[in-house]
Amino acid sequence: MRRLRKTSLIRELVKEVRLDRSDLIQPIFVEDGLKRDVPIPSMPGQRRQAFSTVGREVTRLVENGVRSVILFGIPADKDETGSAAYDSNGIIQKTIYELKQQFGEELVVLTDVCLCQYTSHGHCGLVKDGRIDNDETLPKLAEVAVSHAHAGADMVAPSAMIDGQVKTIRDALDDNGFKDVSVMAYAAKHASSFFGPFREAAFSTPKFGDRRTYQMDYSNPEEALREIALDVKEGADVIMVKPALAYLDIIYRAKKRFRMPTAAYNVSGEFSMIKAAAREGWIDEKSAILEVLTSIKRAGADMILTYHAVEAAEWLG
Repeated sequence: MRRLRKTSLIRELVKEVRLDRSDLIQPIFVEDGLKRDVPIPSMPGQRRQAFSTVGREVTRLVENGVRSVILFGIPADKDETGSAAYDSNGIIQKTIYELKQQFGEELVVLTDVCLCQYTSHGHCGLVKDGRIDNDETLPKLAEVAVSHAHAGADMVAPSAMIDGQVKTIRDALDDNGFKDVSVMAYAAKHASSFFGPFREAAFSTPKFGDRRTYQMDYSNPEEALREIALDVKEGADVIMVKPALAYLDIIYRAKKRFRMPTAAYNVSGEFSMIKAAAREGWIDEKSAILEVLTSIKRAGADMILTYHAVEAAEWLG
C-alpha cells in the first residue's frame, strides 16, 4: 500500500475525495443600521457586516473562488411576529438585490428563511400560549421566502424546522411565479450545543425555553432520515444536515438513501473550536481545517456551508 504514498504527486494522483472551492458556501451576517463592520468575539475573523460593506466582502470571496453565500439578517427592530423578516425593504431583501445587481450569475445567493433573528422572543416561529404554533408560522415563512425571491435570491433555505415548511414555501414560490427558485431544506437540523457562537452573532438566543420541541434530538438517526424523506417529498431541491462534524454518519446515510444534492453546515461552534485550539498552539490550523472539510465531503456532502470558506479557498487555490 505504501507504494502509492511515496511522493506528493503520486498521492495527488490517487486521491479519492477532492475538496474544491466550488463546494464552499460562506455564511454572511448583515445587520441593519451598522455604519461599519463589527467583529464577532466568539468567531475569530468573522464580522457582522454593514449593508455598505457586504459588496466588498463578497468581492473578496469571489476573487478567491467562493461563488456562493448564504445571508443571515439582523434587523434594527424586533417584534412578536418577526415582521422585519418579510419586509420588502428589509436588510436581507436590500442585500440580495444589491448583490445580484453587482455580481449577477457570477454569484449564487442563498438566504436563510426563519424568524428567530427577527422575533422579540427569539424563537423560530410564532408563539401562542408559550408554545410554537406550527401551522400559524407556515404562511409567515412563505412570505419571507417570496420576499427573498422577489429581491433576486437564487435559493431559499428554510431553517425553522416547522413541519410542512418546504411544501408551503414551494407552493408559495410557484404561485408567485418563482418556479426556478430552489429550496435547500434544513432537513435534519439538530438541537445542538454547537450553535452558541451563531446565536451570539445573530442575537437569536431564545428568551424562554429552548428549541428542542422543533429541532431534532441528536440521538435519533432514523428520525433524521424520516425528516429528510418528508422534505424530499415536499419538493426540496437540496437537503442539508446540520451540524456537520458530530453528524457525519447522518450525512453518509442521507446521501446513500436519497441520492440528492446534499449540503452540510459546518456550524459556528465547530469553527470556533478549531480557531481556539489553533490560537493556543494545540493544533495546526490550516491542516486541521482542510482535514475537517474533507471529512465532511468524504461523508457525502456535495456542498459545505462553512465560516472557513475564504481561507480554505485561498489554500485550495
